[in-house]
Amino acid sequence: MPTTPSSFLALRHAAQYVRRFRDRIFVLKIGGELLADAIVRKALVEQIAVLSAFGIRLVLLHGGGPELDELCHRLSIPVQKIAGRRITTPEVMEAAKATFCGTQVDLLADLTAAGVACAGLSGVDGGLFLAHRRPVVNLVPDGATEAIPVDFGLVGDIEKVDAALVHHLLDGGYTPVIAPLSSDGKGTVFNTNADTLASELAQALGAEKLFFLLTVPGLLADFANPSSLVTFATPSRLVELEARGAIRAGMRPKLTAACAALEGGVTSVHLVSGIAPDALLAEVFTNEGSGTLLSLAEDAAS
Repeated sequence: MPTTPSSFLALRHAAQYVRRFRDRIFVLKIGGELLADAIVRKALVEQIAVLSAFGIRLVLLHGGGPELDELCHRLSIPVQKIAGRRITTPEVMEAAKATFCGTQVDLLADLTAAGVACAGLSGVDGGLFLAHRRPVVNLVPDGATEAIPVDFGLVGDIEKVDAALVHHLLDGGYTPVIAPLSSDGKGTVFNTNADTLASELAQALGAEKLFFLLTVPGLLADFANPSSLVTFATPSRLVELEARGAIRAGMRPKLTAACAALEGGVTSVHLVSGIAPDALLAEVFTNEGSGTLLSLAEDAAS
């Protein structure tokens, strides 16, 4: 393969980030819609393999929403969502268990083929996520102005994160791949928002970065306009965008989770395309990045 001075310049530029992030923990939350497409999934796995090869300690937490919706439709199970969050009936819970298992196995197979040593688990394994059933809450649905009471069913709110098993796998050279389930420790399994779990786990691990991999370039000032990318934002800026109606549906719990991670000590949160070629690598190894950087510090983007 021919090389040019610019090729080596790129390597030298990337080296500063490799030195900075080697042995640091990155938590990556991968949306289920990305994993449902084999071509997209494999391209994303290739980028993850590069990060792993550079000595970054990775923890993956995956969703499976679109495939769960599809299975529910095939089984004639109603799909209900309020403010971007799923209502989980007992029937939906059983479908979720089946869906997440299949989604995870495909991801593990691709990671293994890419040379990434990995291990699959759920939030139930090792008591990773201890939760209780979410009580009825008042929420304002998208497009509405008044809150309504919502019973989310078998959805868990996290009480405790025990990351001992995750640390054990990382210390053994494995990349943990986690399905978004939790347990009350008494035999009940809960469906739990994967964005929330990624945030909680990133805080418990003292992660350097938390990534949300999306089908869009990042946070958009106009959700209908892919070119309206917000490259940097603080929590106060997010409040402004939400007031303008720019944040809705599934982006709402994602950004709530992002802000919680920042408040909990995670240095930065990144919203990045999981579809655009090498967008994840560009976000990690270049000053310009490729998506949206979220930070508590106003000067973090400089």
